Amino acid sequence: MSRAPDTLTPMRETLSRAEARRVALRAQGFGAPRPARVTAVHLRREIDRMATLQIDSVNVFARSHYMPLFSRLGPYDTTRLDRLVFAARAPYVEYWAHQAAFIAASDRPLFAFRMQQYRDRRSRPGWTGPSAETLDAVRGELAARGPLRPAQIEQGDARARGPWWDWSDAKSALEHLWFAGEVVIAGRRGFERVYALAEHVMAPEHLASVDTDAAVRELVRRAARAYGVATLSDLDDYWRIRDQRAVAHAVHELVDAGELVPVQVEGWQRGGRPLRAWLHRDAVVPRAVDGAALLTPFDPLVWFRDRAERLFDFTYRIEIYTPAEKRRFGYYSLPVLRGDRIVGRIDLKADRAASTLRVQSAWSESGVAADVAEPARTLLRDAALWQGLEDITVARWGDAADAVATALAAPRHEGRAEPAQTPAPVTADPDLTQATEG
Repeated sequence: MSRAPDTLTPMRETLSRAEARRVALRAQGFGAPRPARVTAVHLRREIDRMATLQIDSVNVFARSHYMPLFSRLGPYDTTRLDRLVFAARAPYVEYWAHQAAFIAASDRPLFAFRMQQYRDRRSRPGWTGPSAETLDAVRGELAARGPLRPAQIEQGDARARGPWWDWSDAKSALEHLWFAGEVVIAGRRGFERVYALAEHVMAPEHLASVDTDAAVRELVRRAARAYGVATLSDLDDYWRIRDQRAVAHAVHELVDAGELVPVQVEGWQRGGRPLRAWLHRDAVVPRAVDGAALLTPFDPLVWFRDRAERLFDFTYRIEIYTPAEKRRFGYYSLPVLRGDRIVGRIDLKADRAASTLRVQSAWSESGVAADVAEPARTLLRDAALWQGLEDITVARWGDAADAVATALAAPRHEGRAEPAQTPAPVTADPDLTQATEG
């Protein structure tokens, strides 16, 4: 895949919507040639480019944190990523960054202000979280026994379940201590978290704090670089800062420093008025963006739904909690990127018992002239290869299903074979959850 020449962006005052799309795609790592063999170096480069990798429990096709790297690099050995993020003294750690996500361990001090916010909640009137006694008991267990899974603490706990997602007292205490920075995720057994006291497993420099103003400025700087071009709400959402005054102050300082350049993007409006936007000084405007990709709903390219609509005219809602008969596109449909447009969405299920990738539905995106079947042919074969599946079948649901089946010369299957269980909520934090709606 050849890369089209780039146009440098200094002093740009306006961007067309197509230019903004290409800026955003290049900033996120799309359009670059894919390596013949994906190494840990490639994985780290892409994670560092995004600055975070969101985690989600849904595994109907592939867990979400594996997907952005597949989207950018093609098929790769996921055990390489496991070693990067789950090994002892790994360079990455889990925290509430966008939502539950991997971040560089060295970036953990940037979230000290968020950890303090959670600790402060305990002293507020009406606090309904874990009691001080429960928190002390959980800390004591971790101090005495080292890293533990929730079940190892909960054994014999017959107390009534509480209001935090119907979890036990011990589980809700572990989660709160994680949000508050006292506990870290020290690995996983399967996909179940293992918790440990932060000072037991983190390097001292990763336990430090960064001043709130400096931390917000650095987080906004990283969001701006990762997005290429962004509005205030985009920059606020990247890390779920939820304080646009603080974000605006950081933007002002970064403009004064020459790192951000005010820009107007065609069609980016609210209430009939243009939205303010900023271009990162290192952003480029490619003449074209080549290639195609399947995206997870939790990819930074589309995780903020308002931005996805502004960039791609793409309206997306996850339907895993929608009754099957009311779903419009499928249980967990994946956006299909081709060039600089989202051209469709495909709902996938990895039927591992039958070694088959099942295309549960396939749809063309309204108003987009590009064909979804042509990129789907290669993307779905790559997806099956990546997941170690031998066959592909295509259901008859969706306006692009017949074309996709023809492109793949694939057999058909009937029905909408649904996962056996509804997945657990993405987050345990009732104040911040958006029920997977990004």
